[in-house]
Amino acid sequence: MRLHIDRSKGTRAGARVRNVFFARLMVSTAAALLFSLPHAALQPAMAQEKTARVGTIAFDIPAQSLASALNAFGRQSGLQVSLAASTSRGVTSRAVKGTYTPEQALAALLEGTEARHAITPEGTAIVTPKNISPLVTGSVEDGSTTLQQVTVEGEGASQGGVGKVKITAKDLERKNPSNLQDVFRDEPSVKVGSSLPMSQKVYVNGIEETNLAVSIDGSRQNNKVFHHNATTLIDPALLKAVSVDEGVAPADAGPGALGGAIAYETKDARDLLDGDGFGGFVNSTYNSNGGVFGTGVSAYGLHQGFEYLGYLNFSRGGEFSDANGDKVLGTRSNFLSGLGKIAYEFESGDRIEISHEGIRDDAPRPFRANMRHTDGSKPGEPVVRDYRLDRNNTVLTYTDETPEGWWDPRVVLAYGTTDVGTTVYLPPGSLPEKYPIEGMTSTFNGKFENRFHVGIGTVTAGVDFYSDRAELDDLFDPAVEKAQNVGAYVQARLEPFDRTRLSFGGRADQQWFTGTGGQEFDNAGLSGNISGEYDIIEDLLTAKAGYSHVWSGIPLAENFIMNPNWVYLPEPEPATADNYTVGLEAKYNGFTLEGSIFRTDMENVRSARYRTAYTARHVESEGFSVAAGYEWNDSFVRVKYVNTDTLIDGQPADSDTGTYLTTPVGEIITVAAAHTFSDYGVTIGGDIEFALKYDKLPAAPEGEPAYKPFKAYQVFNAYLEYKPPSHKNLTLRADVKNVFNEVYADRATYGQEFGVVDPLYQPGRSFLVSLRATF
Repeated sequence: MRLHIDRSKGTRAGARVRNVFFARLMVSTAAALLFSLPHAALQPAMAQEKTARVGTIAFDIPAQSLASALNAFGRQSGLQVSLAASTSRGVTSRAVKGTYTPEQALAALLEGTEARHAITPEGTAIVTPKNISPLVTGSVEDGSTTLQQVTVEGEGASQGGVGKVKITAKDLERKNPSNLQDVFRDEPSVKVGSSLPMSQKVYVNGIEETNLAVSIDGSRQNNKVFHHNATTLIDPALLKAVSVDEGVAPADAGPGALGGAIAYETKDARDLLDGDGFGGFVNSTYNSNGGVFGTGVSAYGLHQGFEYLGYLNFSRGGEFSDANGDKVLGTRSNFLSGLGKIAYEFESGDRIEISHEGIRDDAPRPFRANMRHTDGSKPGEPVVRDYRLDRNNTVLTYTDETPEGWWDPRVVLAYGTTDVGTTVYLPPGSLPEKYPIEGMTSTFNGKFENRFHVGIGTVTAGVDFYSDRAELDDLFDPAVEKAQNVGAYVQARLEPFDRTRLSFGGRADQQWFTGTGGQEFDNAGLSGNISGEYDIIEDLLTAKAGYSHVWSGIPLAENFIMNPNWVYLPEPEPATADNYTVGLEAKYNGFTLEGSIFRTDMENVRSARYRTAYTARHVESEGFSVAAGYEWNDSFVRVKYVNTDTLIDGQPADSDTGTYLTTPVGEIITVAAAHTFSDYGVTIGGDIEFALKYDKLPAAPEGEPAYKPFKAYQVFNAYLEYKPPSHKNLTLRADVKNVFNEVYADRATYGQEFGVVDPLYQPGRSFLVSLRATF
């Protein structure tokens, strides 16, 4: 294959890309201004309409912990609730049942407690201690207190949770992520390898995500398709929140949480509208590195219990250049994602939602999509080949939005697929010399659970199931593995004593596994977890600890290495894990300081190769973390440090032996900061990642070059965002990624330690311009 470069054509093509970009940007700007004019003109009328709509509502909120009661109040009133961090601890609310305005209901609910409240014109209910004004957002006048607010959502206040990473809608808006690396870039404990979204894998404390319970909108993900591809490819533009349990995960996170859990939540109309009405937004972004242009369009509405949301996002562009100025072949952008949701809430409070979320990446990629090149390439292999990756997730959810104390159900039924298609190249002279190949994983899964509200917290009990399938459509060696599982679980989240929060639970699972030759293995096991927090000094110093033992059954193999002739001897043993974490957290007047140590031991985790169905590995991850920060008004600065060592069978891990298991990590430091000039609608911010040199590597196999230490690197990103005070529905933003043009590969990227591999470097300095308009 010859590569011919015609510079004159390249120049004209670049001019055409720039012309298309500026044309599209002008159209987007014109549309944004068009949307902003009626929006600005109608703001007073809309405010009056919203005020008029707030009448009396039928409330039914049993007496329970204050955090849970406010969660129920938020659902039944349709208001967002903000709660001062220490206000709910050890406090039980009054029961509220009857027809009230939201103001009356909230006052009745808080009667007898040491709390004050206010409802803002924007529709937010703020609850604070009596000595603090509910409308204070910074330091009070005497300098004694800074209000720390927690938005009540899901379970309400976190009770007994340890090792928890929560990325909120506000965090996502600040980061403006274009891939999963951007989503987690402030979290050194969560590493995402590769510079290509379609080959990015997520590691939590060094443990690869297929050893975690990963869900999207409550749907279990089964995505172990091809080790050169991403495990869970998702468009961050669709997300409203991400939650990560590092190590210790609750029983209701689902089966298979060997090293923790990751829960992705996508947006819905209720996140974007305060009441009945409709809206939409347009978001356009241009990235100078590769000339990538992306546009997202959404429309959504609420009307008398009916909800709908549609979102479509696409990205097109050329190959990016690394910091050396070298074009990275196979990195062209050809990306399409979408989200659709329809829901209806009956007058009884019963709510049914159907959602479908999908993503497609279809473009030439490096022959092995998680690396640039390897000396182990075979004759006849091209530098790049076509890849198509499709992932789809359909979810049916039932909830009761007006739950009673002993009846707060949730039902989920879901079906998801991940499909990877590419081409196999055989040695020259073979018949055929190439042929198409396709791997697909699928999962049908669901759960029924009920959350019981008791005076000191909640107890969640339920059953769940999955039916997973891994299939390889290959000309010579087609193969299939299957696994089914039924589980039952209970998880309690309680505040049994003053200053004490506990979470504990367990689950029992029965799994049926079928091998490629029809071999059947039935196994059952138990899992348990306990974690807690205790305020050593109230409102100042908190101790945390947690432990879990997890039984996970036999995992499916990766599709592209499955062999129809596998012999499963010796008989595979179910994978298990033990997780430990201990930490301290101090908070004072906006300052935070915390530290923790952690350890994960996984036994019998499956490492499969084409010639061997099952090699049982022992994987360990251990380390410690330190974090500090300060928050004031709409501004913050945070510093985090994590030191992680990973072992496989007692030896330091490498990224090849660790495929679908773990990867070397070492010491990572992140710094993030942002400041908002509220009067001007301007926010400036940035983040820095420092990865220190890491040389804890195993000895290379005999006859191969010694492994290379992982190089240190420093990368800095910055942004400037402007929301015009006169047109608050517009957001203009400029990002500079890799400001100092650092040559580096992210620490979790495959192959950096091997002398025979050229890893995928991150893009060099990149300028991004974004425009968002809502209407």
